[in-house]
Amino acid sequence: MDLKMAEFPLLSLIIWLPVAGAALLFVVPRRAEGLIKALALVVALADFAVSLPLWFSFDRGFSGFQFVEKHPWIKALGVQYFLGVDGISLLFILLSALITILCILISWESITEKVKEFYIALLLTSAAMIGVFCALDLFLFYIFWEAMLIPMYLIIGIWGGPRRLYATIKFFLYTLVGSVLMLIGIIVIYFKAGTFEIPSLMRMGLPYGLQILLFLAFMAAFAVKVPMWPVHTWLPDAHTEAPTAGSVILAGILIKMGAYGFLRFSLSFFPKATLALAVPMLVLSIVAIIYGALACLAQSDLKRLIAYSSVSHMGFVTLGIFSLTANGMEGAILQMVNHGVVTGALFMCVGIVYDRTHSREISHYGGLATVMPVYAAFFLVFTMASIGLPGTNGFIGEFLILLGTFQAKKWAAAFAATGVILGACYMLWLYQRVFCQKINPTIAGLPDMKLRETVALLPMLILVLWIGIYPKPFLSFMHVSVNGLLTHVHSAGPVLSLSQLIKEGLHAVFAG
Repeated sequence: MDLKMAEFPLLSLIIWLPVAGAALLFVVPRRAEGLIKALALVVALADFAVSLPLWFSFDRGFSGFQFVEKHPWIKALGVQYFLGVDGISLLFILLSALITILCILISWESITEKVKEFYIALLLTSAAMIGVFCALDLFLFYIFWEAMLIPMYLIIGIWGGPRRLYATIKFFLYTLVGSVLMLIGIIVIYFKAGTFEIPSLMRMGLPYGLQILLFLAFMAAFAVKVPMWPVHTWLPDAHTEAPTAGSVILAGILIKMGAYGFLRFSLSFFPKATLALAVPMLVLSIVAIIYGALACLAQSDLKRLIAYSSVSHMGFVTLGIFSLTANGMEGAILQMVNHGVVTGALFMCVGIVYDRTHSREISHYGGLATVMPVYAAFFLVFTMASIGLPGTNGFIGEFLILLGTFQAKKWAAAFAATGVILGACYMLWLYQRVFCQKINPTIAGLPDMKLRETVALLPMLILVLWIGIYPKPFLSFMHVSVNGLLTHVHSAGPVLSLSQLIKEGLHAVFAG
């Protein structure tokens, strides 16, 4: 794997600037809430600004990692401070930096307790998320992966709703169990390969049976994070109880890390296992698509409905990944960005009316389009993007995924297409109940969007239309990296039958 070394430590700056900002907030007096919010916003804006050179300077024709920084860290274990990006990770860094800004704006008035601690947690979450996408050392990756849990745990547990403790513990236990299994896998890989370097590990050839076991160990962490059915149950509770910023981070970035893990590690490290288990992964993806969509139809809470829609949409993402086609994988990566934009925006929209009414019950609303016309227009665009209307970003991602899946397994594309129909049903029904019926007297006097709220939603609206009308700049980042990854997987050679596979796995366990 080729590397382009960085002349300037740009990735370090993007990761550690929010940490420096959090340290600065720590010394600001607690009573200076205005200054705390302003400083947090300035730091987030500066972090997004310094991440922009990634977009403009990235070499789209280079197949390896770029902006690489490599320094010894723990010499006794061979651990390195090793950072770099490729066409698979770059967009998520930019999205993480952007979403942090929007989370600060949307929390400006809704967070009134422990304001300093909230913005410190938000900036630390941002740093850890970006670190996950930059790490090229498995040990460093795991540090960032786990570090992200702590501030998220606090954001849900301190600033969440009435059942925040239950939701927080559930979120923590699910992700911790998955992470521990991945840690065991990382240790096994280290003792087999003698290195934590991700580019070197991509070239290693592990025994087939061991690949299967390690694939399952890593899958435990990634499937929880995505979340895939049946380990998705933490997500609706976490979304329901989290403050708006927490829901936006969960939907926008955190659940993308599971799908990113599949791309970065499962396909790269365990290509034979990926080929062998691709069909079961497609089946699980289809179940998530249909189950998530059906669950949406039964929800009476705005946040829970959007949370279950995430289960369905992320099912499309894993479907595209394990179609093992260029169209499917590029569609999956783009759909991760799209889901972060659209679902993040929908959670922000829910937060806007919740701040006014303190109710998320769908039945509490009705006729909102007459009361809040600007808000209704924003919500309509995000609804159309969520159901994949042509001209919006959702259409491009879903089309590529279904096209790639059709090329690989026609039956899988046919089942997945039902999710598109169900998605249109639950989102349009939601819009009809909330915006189009007779005005509910309890919401008759609600004010429309404030300037701050409009500014927070505007970047999402621009991205929805930009990607929907002209996706080429976004897809151009992925072509070379995705093709390289697919070549790596498909060149892994023939896979064994199920009985041979079990025999190899047992041999790997008992023979060490």
